[in-house]
Amino acid sequence: MERTMPQAVPLGQMEVFQALQRLHMIIFSQNVSPCGKFLAAGNNYGQIAIFSLSAALSSEAKEESKKPMVTFQAHDGPVYSMVSTDRHLLSAGDGEVKAWLWAEILKKGCKELWRRQPPYRTSLEVPEINALLLVPKENSLILAGGDCQLHTMDLETGTFTRALWGHTDYIHCLALRERSPEVLSGGEDGAVRLWDLRTAKEVQTIEVYKHEECSRPHNGRWIGCLATDSDWMVCGGGPALTLWHLRSSTPTTVFPMRAPQKHVTFYQDLILSAGQGRCVNQWQLSGELKAQVPGSSPGLLSLSLNQQPAAPECKVLTAAGNSCRVDVFTNLGYRAFSLSF
Repeated sequence: MERTMPQAVPLGQMEVFQALQRLHMIIFSQNVSPCGKFLAAGNNYGQIAIFSLSAALSSEAKEESKKPMVTFQAHDGPVYSMVSTDRHLLSAGDGEVKAWLWAEILKKGCKELWRRQPPYRTSLEVPEINALLLVPKENSLILAGGDCQLHTMDLETGTFTRALWGHTDYIHCLALRERSPEVLSGGEDGAVRLWDLRTAKEVQTIEVYKHEECSRPHNGRWIGCLATDSDWMVCGGGPALTLWHLRSSTPTTVFPMRAPQKHVTFYQDLILSAGQGRCVNQWQLSGELKAQVPGSSPGLLSLSLNQQPAAPECKVLTAAGNSCRVDVFTNLGYRAFSLSF
């Protein structure tokens, strides 16, 4: 929902309004710039804030260094997902994806470069776009969300080239199998579906909630997060966070985490997850909980690992969710500080 203020607002009222905005803020998405020195964060008010990681991590950093260098209105509704190409920041909201030039953003000239809307079934349909995924080998962008489809857009021409049907409810998350042109999608219907991009067909379906060791009916069947590494997949949501062997469609490790997880990623020989609760969870592949590192938000929706080789001094993990803060972990053992909208 778009939040607007009357044109003439007394200073005191404006301060109260901004304080209430921060109090009720949700940060849905994060993305690191191609150079690795900046972090974009998108919130429920449609704003994108750009933070300077290099300034915040400097030995001479001040409190001002932990605030946005620029904030701009990107969408009318929430910014659900963001990704970056070599030059562009792409952001997704209700029914459309927009592109912004990183070079212009950093000069504080935040004019959208283009916007695209997938070919929905009716002109009245404005489904949220929950997930964006870059496919570098074919220079394309895949987007998915409330219309239960995966849409592929050619980034060179801006045209939508295919739509993949199979989910029966809206899609929450996407992941790319980098060694093969295959994409995984997880959704509210409780299924993880594997798609072959060469044939534009679904080649595998795992209905996670039907496996007794994963099922948690009191939490629902929805899949809220997934990640892949070669022949392995980890996913969670309503069902327990679980490591799967894709070739055999077999669950190999069920992680003992009661709270639903909203984001998961492979990192070296660990799996990192976050969701309900303040902690970033570090798991051994065997299922052992190595560490739980508390942050400042009561719930987490996204994790971002900055591994850009161009900026090794900015190699951090950031976590964000149900607050106006982005927690920064300079190593996996503790929260170093927080950035704030």
